[in-house]
Amino acid sequence: MHPLPSRRDVLRGAAYGAAVTALTGLDLFPARAAAAATGLAAPAGTTLDHTLLRGSRAGHPGGYARLVLGAGESPLVRADLGVPAQQGRAARRRALVAFAQLTDMHLIDVQSPARVEWTDRYNDGSPGSNLVFAAAYRPHEMLTVQVADAIVHAVENVGRGPVTGQRLAFVMSTGDNVDNCQRNETRWHIDVLDGTRVRPDSGDHSRYEGVADWTFTDDPHYWHPEPRPGGSTADIAHTSYGFPTVPGLLAAARRPFTPRGLSVPWYAAYGNHDGLVQGNFPQSFHLNEIAQGSLKVVSAPLGLSENDVAAGLASDPSFLATVMTTAPAQPVTADAARKVLTRTETVSEYFRTTGTPRGHGFTARNKADGTAYYTFDHGPVTFLTLDTVNPNGYAEGSMDRAQVDWLERQLKSRHARHLDQNGNVVHTSARNRVIVLFSHHTIGTMDNPFVEGADAQGPPRVMGDEVEALLLRYPNVVLWVNGHTHVNAVVPHRRPKGSPFAGGFWELNTAAHVDWPEQARMIEVVDNRDGTLSVFGTIIDSAAPLLHQPRLDSALHLASLSRELAANDWQERGGVGSGTDGRRGARHDRNVELLVALPFRLSAHGGAGGAHGSQGGRGDGDGSLADSGPSARRALLGASLAAAGVGLASVVSGRRARDGD
Repeated sequence: MHPLPSRRDVLRGAAYGAAVTALTGLDLFPARAAAAATGLAAPAGTTLDHTLLRGSRAGHPGGYARLVLGAGESPLVRADLGVPAQQGRAARRRALVAFAQLTDMHLIDVQSPARVEWTDRYNDGSPGSNLVFAAAYRPHEMLTVQVADAIVHAVENVGRGPVTGQRLAFVMSTGDNVDNCQRNETRWHIDVLDGTRVRPDSGDHSRYEGVADWTFTDDPHYWHPEPRPGGSTADIAHTSYGFPTVPGLLAAARRPFTPRGLSVPWYAAYGNHDGLVQGNFPQSFHLNEIAQGSLKVVSAPLGLSENDVAAGLASDPSFLATVMTTAPAQPVTADAARKVLTRTETVSEYFRTTGTPRGHGFTARNKADGTAYYTFDHGPVTFLTLDTVNPNGYAEGSMDRAQVDWLERQLKSRHARHLDQNGNVVHTSARNRVIVLFSHHTIGTMDNPFVEGADAQGPPRVMGDEVEALLLRYPNVVLWVNGHTHVNAVVPHRRPKGSPFAGGFWELNTAAHVDWPEQARMIEVVDNRDGTLSVFGTIIDSAAPLLHQPRLDSALHLASLSRELAANDWQERGGVGSGTDGRRGARHDRNVELLVALPFRLSAHGGAGGAHGSQGGRGDGDGSLADSGPSARRALLGASLAAAGVGLASVVSGRRARDGD
């Protein structure tokens, strides 16, 4: 275990801020005064108030860093769409809706035989690089359920838009809610957000059956938090990276607890890990049998190279079973709760809930048709939730033609003006509404055209650039919120010069709960009453204590340990992306005010009241809407997806790679 916090650690802790200010005059929260000066309504508990940073690695064994408190970050105004920020808007603005985004929880059954942790070691020699197999294992992964609860605590503690003070209308979880599309993981996701007692354990509840236990495997590539019985051999996490020993952690991580739960309606989107085994492999009877079975591979077969693994995973459906006959493996307790869920089965699970709305956005039509896209309304805003998972395999996304046709129908029915495919303005009698989209994948990661079987005889998959071009034809599309990359990022999508409609729309991407910095985002859509809208995106950290103490008696303390371990993950130490602060993103990707053109005149009270559409969100609007009048991404992967070299990058794409897994 780490020692108790030093005096320096204490002085950096938020709980001691008031005492330090009184004794030394040092203000640990300089952003508070700045927030008050700019009229922010509720910055406390967000990164407007303070940030959490990795401390210096110098002087620590193995470069293991503790976390430190940093200054808050006020919203950075971005006018990349060519829409100027007009003076005095802070005094005029009115909130249309405030909501929170959760994303990439990756709730992991770490004891599942369907996991391939042993592939992760192929990336151990290249920290910070474009890591291919890195999503297969994380040293802190036994604590994902507790982290999810700590994020929910943070959302509930803030409870409102930090800029406007508007109460949160709902929470959206934008996919990769679970790690391995298993039923038990899906139940954990629903139960954590509902606040229903959860037991993050599987197999034999009396013991831990996974790679973190010395008695299960002494493979040194894994972090073993417990002392080794009767031996002194340490793993590389201890000897090379300064990881701690935490007696009792494996029992504490599996302990049942009652999460806080959300007090507002919550919705879910479908991610590649929700729909594909390990986020990459199409579901099959064979993989389902492995998941529920009683044999877990713990180490790579002797002599099996990285290229052998890549080729096998890319081309051979029985590869995992073959590996099981030759690789070091351990017996585990079989568990039917690890059943691999189809899309329809996953959607059906969300109807077994104590939260609202029943189905959490998914509809009876989704269950009947085997789809996972839907709409719901709040005030003047319509939210369109997309399913960007390619069921044929690979981590990257795309959409089928039927869903794109559905999307275009939704857009046409919600604006009185749009552009046809030739760029001509079309006038209709449609009722005007502001459009916000949710999905798991980003536009840039929707480049997976792979089809097989019956799908190979149908229309080709639709890539992100085509969807982007479609959205730019509709001036009421203002925002697309997504995840998948595990990095905070903001991307403008601007209409070309000469377009009869101004501006474009914003893409707001948020880092994962499963990787450092374990963050979520508050989002507010605001009418500036000057012909513009502002979208405020504010990062929040989990409610876990800043400094991990030698305590394992609550989910929040376990989440604190997870965040510290995630910050020290040896494969993350080189940072992610040029010009960014690791997965925190650059300054202009975190707390932002995004200017966008108002697509039509809003009524004095901000728009239509109540809930409308195929799925009603709880609304509190009180007016009506007044009527008034892409660049190409990457080349298509094509048949080369099946080749071993490309398959290596796509089949088990890592959380550190651009796809974010």
